[in-house]
Amino acid sequence: MKILLTSDWYKPIVNGVVTSIVNLKKELEERGHEVKVLTLSPTYQSYKKDNVYYIKSLNLEIIYPNARATLPHVEGFIQELVHWKPDIVHSQCEFMTFSYAVKISKKCKCPLLHTYHTIYEDYIHYLPGGLAAYKFGIAFEKKMVAQFSKKTLKKADRIIVPTEKVEKILKKYEVEEPISVIPTGIDLKNFQKVISEEECENLKKQWKIPLENKVLISVGRLAKEKNLEEILKYFARLIYEDGKENLTLVIVGDGPDRERLEEISKKLSVWEKVIFTGMVNPQEVGSYYQLGDVFVCASNSETQGITYIEALASGRPALCRKDECLNQVITDGYNGFQYETYEYFKIHLEYILEDEKRRKEMGLSAKETACFYSTWNFCTMAERLYKEVLKRQETEKEAAVWAHRAYNRILWSGKEILKRGI
Repeated sequence: MKILLTSDWYKPIVNGVVTSIVNLKKELEERGHEVKVLTLSPTYQSYKKDNVYYIKSLNLEIIYPNARATLPHVEGFIQELVHWKPDIVHSQCEFMTFSYAVKISKKCKCPLLHTYHTIYEDYIHYLPGGLAAYKFGIAFEKKMVAQFSKKTLKKADRIIVPTEKVEKILKKYEVEEPISVIPTGIDLKNFQKVISEEECENLKKQWKIPLENKVLISVGRLAKEKNLEEILKYFARLIYEDGKENLTLVIVGDGPDRERLEEISKKLSVWEKVIFTGMVNPQEVGSYYQLGDVFVCASNSETQGITYIEALASGRPALCRKDECLNQVITDGYNGFQYETYEYFKIHLEYILEDEKRRKEMGLSAKETACFYSTWNFCTMAERLYKEVLKRQETEKEAAVWAHRAYNRILWSGKEILKRGI
């Protein structure tokens, strides 16, 4: 098959959407499919590299980190992709490149599939100054998100979502198009390589972490919707209310909320026990997960949460705020826990850390869970859906041809009856 993937974000940007696209492209190509990507250029210049088409765009980071916009213009690369005639167009973002995806699918008369990655209700705070929310109220903004999503997704032939949580949200939005749940896959081998105790100790020494300390690890973009402020507050309570001095919190990643989070850690007097590593080499992220004894996360804005899967694949139990998207990912007492209050956060953390044998057993269970979210499974489910949609389109075309022939026969018969005066 010829498959075109479209997205407003692509490498070298690092986020869940990009990870999903890169993994899908790689796996599809390994299976012999021809895959091209249409995305936005980081500059106002269009260019092409390794079957990736970059369309010129303008910087919109004032609204959202790494956001860019296209202006109406004639783009030669779009015509080139139309001439390529993809069998499937699979869009991954609802904004700038989505209009191109719709245009190409219509021109080529091929199915348009769309993956809905983001719960936009959780991103209203990125509106300039929060002005719209202040003027009209959060309820109004959520209604606008629902209307926008419904109107946009109506243009697709099939919707893909990573979890049942997102499926329920779209049904609440009254989206009528068929929805398929396909969990996002990750390249497990990047996280399954076990680092030695010596390597772990060297990493601790690098960041001046006492060797005897237990490490809580958080990985991801530092943004308000990730709710890291809660983790910092809980961490401070563990130390000052419950006397757990032998803990270190390591926060891996960077983002627009980093400065505020650093200030919070100082106000909570845990600055010396919290390490902000900033961005690390993607090839080293697996080692950082294994530096941790427990993966912690308080986000409620995830559609699936790739970092959860990465942590499990690294053999680390997860302690995360309760979220519907985790219902089939984190099982209490098996590979981690979901919490709702500080009391449960503390109880679950103690349960994991008080028995090293138990912690390692939960880590093995975590690895078993992660296998379901491999890129192989992800691609297999996507590939199966592509074929199903193409087959249905072909069936509908054949039905239309037969209906047209039947109509012509009826029309011809009618004319013959009139001609003969019967």
